[in-house]
Amino acid sequence: MLAGRDNNLNAIRMAAAAAVLVSHAWPITLALADPLFGLTGQTGGNFAVAVFFGLSGLLIARSFDRRRHLAHFILARLLRIYPALVLVLLITVIAGVFLTHLPTNDYASDPSTWRYIPHNLRLYFPQYALPGVFADNPYGSAINGSLWTLFYEVACYGAVVVIGFLGALRNRWLALGVMALAIVFHFVWPQIEDAGLPLPALLAIWLGPFSRLSLPFMLGTFAYVWREHIPLSGRIAVLMWLPVPFLAETGLMASFITLALLYTTFWVGLVPKGRALAYNRLGDYSYGAYIYAFPVQQWLVWLFPGMGPLTNIVLALPVTLVMAVMSWNLIEARAIAAANPLADRLARLVRRPA
Repeated sequence: MLAGRDNNLNAIRMAAAAAVLVSHAWPITLALADPLFGLTGQTGGNFAVAVFFGLSGLLIARSFDRRRHLAHFILARLLRIYPALVLVLLITVIAGVFLTHLPTNDYASDPSTWRYIPHNLRLYFPQYALPGVFADNPYGSAINGSLWTLFYEVACYGAVVVIGFLGALRNRWLALGVMALAIVFHFVWPQIEDAGLPLPALLAIWLGPFSRLSLPFMLGTFAYVWREHIPLSGRIAVLMWLPVPFLAETGLMASFITLALLYTTFWVGLVPKGRALAYNRLGDYSYGAYIYAFPVQQWLVWLFPGMGPLTNIVLALPVTLVMAVMSWNLIEARAIAAANPLADRLARLVRRPA
């Protein structure tokens, strides 16, 4: 099923981006977690991000395994993330001139205004606030609370490079060992945190989210390596959801939901054909939707104080979609198309004798 491009993965990624927007509507308007958190211990946004990471694990492993040269893989990843990210950060800083409660000169001269773009381009510990912007919103002054996952996405790309060079992408049993380590890390790290061991603060902050996000990513990578031995069946997908209600309050519920959700995602993404493929005529708007949704939602709350989650969702979805379509057509699609030619040039330079 992975052999061609006739699949529904673009549509699923867009649905996941929309789910993140929906989940964020509660904290952005009410400073409360969405209703799913009380049932599962994780928000709907967390599960949507797990879908993103699971699909990334599947597709990034395939991309690295089929690479013509390491330069192609690296440039493709950089050009997929950074051009659109630069644009949304630039738009955010410019919009801040009109959204801040500070005088324009104070906003423009504040060091944090000038740090906003470079700090967020490094991905690690992003800067969420601009001076005087959204300070009175219920969620606070965070302008783009979704950017934190990009660092972990890139970290997982690095993990694929490492295990790829170790041969785990072409050795099923070595991949199984890597998957086992990822599962152990996923379940053991929270226990280490709860034990109160003296750990470096930065290490603890970094490894906590990584223990959650690396599991779906490695499940996707494992699915790629074992692709010839994993059947895709709608019946299996249904059966995998049956134990979920019985795992409530066990600590395993969210992890098992992630497993069932990813298998269902792979089935829905790769098996249904026909009219289901119609979305592919459009484009991959998911990344643009993901990076624009949060600032759009915060802007709407600033514009219409007191709105509830449902109003925020209804108003934010179309605005975010417009921004995502523009991002794809003006920036992302062109950057992706430029990746291989640029990588070919770089590869020729690397091979050229001194």
